[in-house]
Amino acid sequence: MSDHSQLSYWLENYGPYKPLPALEGDLEVDVAIIGAGYTGLSTAFNLCQDQPGLEVVVLEAEIVGFGASGRNGGFSMTLFGLEPAVTKAIFGHQRTIEAHRYMERAVDYVDRLIKNHDLESDYWYPGFLRAATTTGYVKRIHHDLEILTSMGITGLEWLEAQEIRAEVNSPRFLGGWWEPRCGLLDPAKQARELKRIAQASGAQIFENSPVTEIERDGRFTLSTPRGKVQADKIAFATNAYSHLFPQLKSKQVPAFTHMVLTDPLDDQHFAEIGWKNRQGIEDARNLVHYFRLTIDNRLAMGGSDVSIAYGLDMDRDLNQRIFRDLERDITWLFPNLKGIKVTHRWGGPLSVPVDLAPAIGFIGDQRAVYSLGCVGHGVSMAHLNGRTLADLILERDTDLTEVWFVNRRMIPWPPEPLRLLLSHAIRGYLRIEDAIYERGLAVDQ
Repeated sequence: MSDHSQLSYWLENYGPYKPLPALEGDLEVDVAIIGAGYTGLSTAFNLCQDQPGLEVVVLEAEIVGFGASGRNGGFSMTLFGLEPAVTKAIFGHQRTIEAHRYMERAVDYVDRLIKNHDLESDYWYPGFLRAATTTGYVKRIHHDLEILTSMGITGLEWLEAQEIRAEVNSPRFLGGWWEPRCGLLDPAKQARELKRIAQASGAQIFENSPVTEIERDGRFTLSTPRGKVQADKIAFATNAYSHLFPQLKSKQVPAFTHMVLTDPLDDQHFAEIGWKNRQGIEDARNLVHYFRLTIDNRLAMGGSDVSIAYGLDMDRDLNQRIFRDLERDITWLFPNLKGIKVTHRWGGPLSVPVDLAPAIGFIGDQRAVYSLGCVGHGVSMAHLNGRTLADLILERDTDLTEVWFVNRRMIPWPPEPLRLLLSHAIRGYLRIEDAIYERGLAVDQ
């Protein structure tokens, strides 16, 4: 059986992995969770911690870490959706504050979880730089900082060009936002450490057990190829795969982000680049570049553009044009890396609602919950969303269940082929706006 190590550097670097057995036969539980990524495993862990003896099962179609949880950039960060200006424009002042506070809490939650439970995921807490590479992006980042600071958000700081280059010396950096609240981790190791603590808390996990049908008649019956689960409550922790279920089909679409990874940087590279504090970095594009160092000093860079699939197709991990663009952009940002070998190229799905913001909610009634729509900034959010889903399943009214994106009204995606056309239209708009900024032209905010 494939260990899926070819799907990302993180999965390959993990080493040999033996999946748990698939579900065989029938099972009756209190709660069934679909999806063993960060969201599903966090939900299972929190349920079992909160209510020992609760019978919880997690059904994973492939293996733990197969989806975005084993292929992302590993940034535990506070960005919500695309950027503060977009959130404010669509959802207003107060909801932008709530979203940022939730994300601050999410980063802190991941930090505590890793430290309190000794999760071995190559984690460090270096902070985050959002770098401006054109004068237009300088204005954009200033605008976002003004929005957040005017709302009473603290802990964010503008760095002038010489200040940011003293941290990471790229000739393209004209300034940027510095935020100390950001952690970096190995995504695949983190997913499998969550699996460990969820199991230790009492959750049952079955890999290679795709849910092929869900019947709702009193209790829920979830069918897999070799067995069935009956449950009182269910959670769809399916994010970018949510459209594969009729109950969630119109709430989100998958887009695919891509990454490349270099050979380890040597002492001469670091002598020129600096980067001694090893911060996570994004630029200010809509279709961002995000880049970081690995534990063994490789440069990982992702973003630049996204791929879009049609219908139920989830086979868009590889995009040679975007890989070429990312390799070009490495040396555009860091000229002294010209000629460095790129050793790995991969991609993975992210979940995108029409209004570009996450959503948690109920389906039909309060016995079925879902979480989706992290829009590429889901590492910290997915962990805390699992905590929020656990509160909803246990019917607790908490400050987490009261956030505005819990059970919010969503704009549905239209059916195909209109869905594909709308996806391309949204991506086209984001590309055009990026092109305007990159010509150095001001854009009205």
